[in-house]
Amino acid sequence: MLPTIADVLALDTVRRGSPRVVAGGDRLDTKVRWVHVGEIADIAHLLRGGELVLTTGVALPEDPQKLADYIGELSAVGASGLIVELGRRFVGELPGEVVKSAEEHGLPLIVLTRETPFVQITESVHARIIDIQLEELRASEQLHEVFTELSVEGASPAEVLAQVARLSNRPVLLENLAHQVLACESAGRDTGALLAGWETRSRAVAPAERTAYDAASGWLVTTVGARGQDWGRLILLCESPPSPRDLVLAERAATTLALGRLLERHQESLERQAHGTIITGILTHAYADPDEAAARARAVGVPLTGRKLVSVVIRPTDPIEQALDGQAQLGELAEATAAACRDARLPALVGALDQDRIGVLLPLPPRSGAEPALTALAERLRVLWKPGAAFVLASGSVVESIRDVRRSFLEAEQVADVAVRQPDGRAFYRLPDLRLRGLLHLLRDDARLQTFAERELGPLLAHDAQRGGDLTRILRIYLDAGRNKAVAAQKAHLSRPAFYDRLRRLERILDTDLDDVESCLSLHVALLALESFRRENR
Repeated sequence: MLPTIADVLALDTVRRGSPRVVAGGDRLDTKVRWVHVGEIADIAHLLRGGELVLTTGVALPEDPQKLADYIGELSAVGASGLIVELGRRFVGELPGEVVKSAEEHGLPLIVLTRETPFVQITESVHARIIDIQLEELRASEQLHEVFTELSVEGASPAEVLAQVARLSNRPVLLENLAHQVLACESAGRDTGALLAGWETRSRAVAPAERTAYDAASGWLVTTVGARGQDWGRLILLCESPPSPRDLVLAERAATTLALGRLLERHQESLERQAHGTIITGILTHAYADPDEAAARARAVGVPLTGRKLVSVVIRPTDPIEQALDGQAQLGELAEATAAACRDARLPALVGALDQDRIGVLLPLPPRSGAEPALTALAERLRVLWKPGAAFVLASGSVVESIRDVRRSFLEAEQVADVAVRQPDGRAFYRLPDLRLRGLLHLLRDDARLQTFAERELGPLLAHDAQRGGDLTRILRIYLDAGRNKAVAAQKAHLSRPAFYDRLRRLERILDTDLDDVESCLSLHVALLALESFRRENR
């Protein structure tokens, strides 16, 4: 951080001149970027802002108004202050016009009552500034090394936050867009106290910039995300305004977290890697033309053109450990799936989608049904994979074009993520097997769903949090009752007039009409989504 006017006045070389502040005493915290010695009156156009000007005043004009204009011009270009040595031009004190103008423009004005070599002042201040810059450079280099290593190693969020806490000696938290804490490093603080009422406190802090300090809460907040997909916030708890190093630390940590979410490593065979690359390319629209994807698939022996395409996601019912042996286990499942496809005479692309899911793209002849193929694949996989190891096989909709494969895979992922929690032993699962609650539970970590819930319910949740109210509960009762006000009032244990009054308050807070079916549907979905967020957090 740059030195302030107060820091400059504390230097021995300045103190030997017996400095005295005659104007702008309330602005001594102004930063000094550089020190400039100048005796000419029209010096302002030579400055860039942040300079502390030193002068004896020998070349300044005699006219009081021009002296006042001189002060105004220094202030206009952003000079941090003016130091005048008395004795050569001004004896005893400065003219009143100069002092008055400095006060009016908010420019710190200091006089030196003893002769002082200006070169000693400039050397002292510049040495201080350069030392600070070198210290910041060394700190920046250290942060670069630390977070580059974390990125290369694929560090977990907990490991990243541990480094942030170590380097800052401050608590740091990572939350999602629903204000649920994903990771926390307390830096020796009481974790329970740190997280108490977190959702309410976090909702009150909403800086407009991606990285900003909120003085009221003492939080340094930076948004976490990549490729235009924001999914969380990193929060560094500061007892005082953060230093530039703290800002760099928070932003580097956020970048590392974003990269960590994008990068995933698996131990797979070359064939599985090739298949996985093609599947990923289709899902991420990495190929400029679907024909390119078809050509790549054809090159590995899987024809996609002129076929019905079925997307399949396979998940073990037992959690996979997040370690090298966990990656090996997923690799074994991928190889077993590929072998099952070969045994069932089903050419297919088979590769890992992420750290616990296998993706399969099955091309079927136009007149073939998907159900027999899915049943055959499930039966062969149960034989070929580990004895007794259970899994769920989920299918997306049958599509006719590579352009629609991504939608089919999203459906399959949704089905698999819900089915794996309560498998019932069937050969395969499809989207019609899910209801709305299961779908919302599946999408609970999706930033878009979190944003939707916040947009629909944010004002109401903030109102209840600030006033300790129960209007969110009233809204839920009303919607669960099918918008039957009499039934809802009875379930809420309120008289009808009291219940109707609460509905009117809900309409004002949410700025919506609770008699409108579509509005109520959106609110009901948002409430169900909010329940899934909170249930997962518990």
